[in-house]
This record gives sequence, C-alpha cells and structure tokens, in this order.
Amino acid sequence: MVPSALPGGPGGRDAGKGGKVAVNEVELPKGRIADWLAGPLRANRSIYVKVALAAALINLFALITALFTMTVYDRVVPNNATDSLVGLTIGLVLILLFDFVLKLLRAYFVDVAGARIDRDIGRAIFNQILNMRMDLRRHSTGGLSALVREIETLRDFFASATITALVDLPFIVITLSVIALIGGWIVFVPMMMVPLVAAGALLSQPLMRRLSAQTLGEALGKQSVLVETIGSLETVKSANAGPILSGRWDAAVSRHASSSLRQRVISTISINIAGTAQTMAYTGVVIYGVFAIAEQRLTMGGVIACSILAGRVVAPLGTIAHLLTRLHAARTAYQQIDRFMSQPVEGPAGIGLGVGNCDGGIEFREVDFRYPDAAELALTRVSFKIEPGEHVALIGPIGSGKSTIARLAIGLFPPSSGLVLVDGTDIRQLAPGALRAKTGALFQDNALLTGTLRDNILLGRENVDDEEMIRAATISLAHDFISKLPHGYELGLSDRGEGLSGGQKQSIAMARALVGRPPIIILDEPTSSVDTETEQRLINNLREEFEGRTLILITHRPSLLRLVDRIIMLSAGRVVMDGTPQSIRDRVADIRTASRKSDGRAA
Repeated sequence: MVPSALPGGPGGRDAGKGGKVAVNEVELPKGRIADWLAGPLRANRSIYVKVALAAALINLFALITALFTMTVYDRVVPNNATDSLVGLTIGLVLILLFDFVLKLLRAYFVDVAGARIDRDIGRAIFNQILNMRMDLRRHSTGGLSALVREIETLRDFFASATITALVDLPFIVITLSVIALIGGWIVFVPMMMVPLVAAGALLSQPLMRRLSAQTLGEALGKQSVLVETIGSLETVKSANAGPILSGRWDAAVSRHASSSLRQRVISTISINIAGTAQTMAYTGVVIYGVFAIAEQRLTMGGVIACSILAGRVVAPLGTIAHLLTRLHAARTAYQQIDRFMSQPVEGPAGIGLGVGNCDGGIEFREVDFRYPDAAELALTRVSFKIEPGEHVALIGPIGSGKSTIARLAIGLFPPSSGLVLVDGTDIRQLAPGALRAKTGALFQDNALLTGTLRDNILLGRENVDDEEMIRAATISLAHDFISKLPHGYELGLSDRGEGLSGGQKQSIAMARALVGRPPIIILDEPTSSVDTETEQRLINNLREEFEGRTLILITHRPSLLRLVDRIIMLSAGRVVMDGTPQSIRDRVADIRTASRKSDGRAA
C-alpha cells in the first residue's frame, strides 16, 4: 500500500422504554458559539446587517406616523389647512410605500439567510452522521432524525422576529424620549410598564428552560417510536406487536403533549402580561392626557401621538417575552445538536493517509474490543496475520467475535486496545473512505437504499462501467433475475428493497461487494438466504473471482470452506485454532475422540 495525503473526513442510544429520551445540557465556553453554527451565521452577516437597517428604518417610520397624527390634530384641524393636509398625506403615503417595500425586503433577506443556514448546518450534521464513530453512537434512529429536524428551531430563531426584537430594544429608549418631548411627565405611564413586562418575562424563564429541555426530549422519544415502528412494520405485524408499539406511541404522545401544554401555558402568561401592559399604557396615557389637556399642558394631538407611541414602547417587550420562549427551545436544540456535533468522528484527526496500491495484507495484534455499554469484551487479545491474497475463513459459535473482526478490519469500530494493520499501516491512520474504496464487504444486515438496482450495485463505485457491473451481478447470481425484469437494472426500489426476497437482496449486496474488483473482500454469511443448489452455483462462480485477492469469509456452512486455504476458529472472543482446513478438521476430530474417551471412563 502506498500512502498518500487525503482528508480524513469532516468533523447513540438515548431512547429508553416507551420512547422517552433524556436531554442533557452541554456546558459550553461562555461567549463562544460552536463553529458549525458560527460559520453559517458569519457567512450571512451582511444580510443580517441589511435586515437590522431595514428594521431600524421601519421603527423611524412608526415615529413619523405618530407625529403626522399629532400635526393633523394640532395644526390642520384647528386651521382647516387642507393644503397642508394634502402635502402631509402625500409625504405619509410615500413613507408607507417605502415602509411596505422595506418589510418585503426584510422578509426576503431573512428567508434567504434562513435557507442558507438550513443548508449549511444540515450539511454539517449529515457529514457528522456519515463520519460518526459507531462505537460512540448514542441516539436511536428516530431520535437522530428528530435531532436533525431541530435545525428548523435554530433557523426560525434567527429569523425576522429575532432581529426585529433586538433592533426594537434601543428604540424603546428613543420612543420614550419622543414621548417625553411631546408630553413631559406622561412618559412615566409607559415607562412603568417596562419593568412589569420585563419581570413577567424573566420570572418565567427558569421554568421555561426546564420545560423546553423536557419537551425536546419527549419529541425525540416520540419520533424514535415512530421511526422504529415504520422501519420494522413487517416484524411488528408478524409478531402481533401492534398493541405494544401502540401503547408506547400513546405514552410518548401523551408525555409530549403534556410537556408542550405546560410550556405553552407558561409562555402565554408572559405574553398576556405584555398585552395587558400595552393596553394599560394606552389607557393610562389617555387618562393622564385628559388632565394634561385640562391644565393646557398638552394638546389633543399630543395625547393621541403619545398614546400611539406608548403602544410602540410596550409592543417590543411583548415580542421579547415571546422571543425568550423561543430562545429556550433554540438553546435546548443547540445544546443537543452541539452535543452530537462534538462527538469524535472516525478516522485520524486532520489529514489521513490514503490507500494507493493496496496489497490486502491484514494483521491483528493483541486486539481487545468492547461494545458500548457491554459488560464483557467482545474480543480478547486477538492476534493473527493474513497475507495479501490469502483466503481465510472465520468460524465459531454465535457471539464468538467473527463479525466483530470483520467490522474492525474495515474501520467501522476502532479497537479498544491493540493494533489493526492494513498492509502494515495502523488502520487509525488511514482515511476511512480511502480504505473502504479498496474493500468489498457483505454483512448479514446489508441494506438496500431507495434508488434503482444499478444505484445499489454501484453504490460508492459510480465510475464502474456496465460491463463490470453485469460481471459482478452474474457472479453473485443477481443477473439471473434482474435480466428477466421489465426495467432490468433501472428497476426502482423502495425503502430497504421492499418487494425483493431475502436471497435477491443478498445477491444484490454481494454484487455490490464484488463490483470493481476490490483487493480485499469480506463476506459474512454470504449464502444464509439461499438454498443448497443456489449455494453450489455461487461457490463455483466465486472460485476464480477471489484469485489474487484477500478474502475473509465468515460462515457456518462447511461447503463454503472450499473457498479458503486457512481457517481461524474463535470462541468467546478468542482465537482457539488457526491453520489449514485439514489441520483444523484433524484437531477437531482429535478433541472429539478424546472427549468421547473421557466420557467413557467417567461412565
């Protein structure tokens, strides 16, 4: 193997019984936003500046509208100055048109920024999913898909309402100053509403923070139950497990609805406080204005202008109260996504070694491996060396570690200790994608993806021509049934290849492993879904296929051992025998003979 510099790749199970998911907060450095979010925000900084400028101008136009009303009542009406009214109206119409255009542009720019953020964050999360270390997976499939949906929560938080609310805050002071200039002491009426609304919003925040985390956890749990049920619908029906899954779904929905209801109730309280305060400010200004007019300290137009502006003072606080509710939902979503994004990815950090001319040598040196949360080691001090081009079978009872070795050999899991070497290079130094491009693997749970048969066979090897694809499909016997289909290799498959038999799915997956002639082939129970006659045809096809290539074959069927020249027997995660097929058979026969003699003496 000739190393070359390649990117190593970009940077599990929370669902419990009944679909409940624990949501833990992540402690982040204060004042620092994670790069996966900060990058898209910085990229859209110019758009947000434009949105903020538009929001500021819209606030200024609102002040002008109030001053227009005051001028009409104080100057135009008493003097019947219709000419002035026409001029003022034309000016106001122009301002309103400009205001309308600005609001359209603000909404457009926010939507553009939201779409970009959605795309960039979505790409980062999807890359993280593709590069996640399988041994560190903590989310269920449904929980993970629900977590991806939380991008929308973040995107919505950085939408128009957030920016408008932030820009509106300094205009509260400006608006109060204008009220003071117009009405003097009347400014204290709306000013007293400010701490009232702020207190109502802030006092509810600790409870809102807890409810947001709880609601997100229940949403993830509900999604987990749904995805698990849909993905296993055939099993659910055949096992008559519908009532059990229905009970889990009802429980998950009930918990989510309950926590969502509590969150909405608390949110509504703070929002209603702001609405009531806005009405009180308007009414208070009118009442105070009556006495001010009587004392000739304020005009009718001034009272009307102050009442309009008083609403403008309290309205942003109502928006802030609503925004704080969304803030906690966004904060919880951010913490959960960042927790996932902070997990280590597979492969080396930074630059990984590429795989040039791969000879196919594989070596395990004192390898231990433990699955996440497992009490015992799956592999214990496993050592063996497979020479390039050697054909080796891994045999042993269920749970002996055969499939685990296959997964470690292509880097799906890193060893807990020891070394896994490919052509003498530690697999942890290799870029995972570069290694797997040189490997064809067929596991027991190989899935077919949505797409055509061609897409599924050429998965990851799109540069292969039709001749090579048909050759691989012919060897795996997939071509036998594909050639009889009306659409042939262009037949579209639904989710996980529904409609195909187990043997057909396995033959397609084997063609995928063989196409492109990779130097390393790993087959895990390749004939588990076929009959004896088909198995014999497949063995005959595979004899020449593996010539000059490294083969790791996992099987319980003795007939397949004709394809190998070496057998490694495992038991309880340890290598107990290693040798040629004949030597292994002789040793097993000796052990059985000795066991029978021992049993005879004991009798």
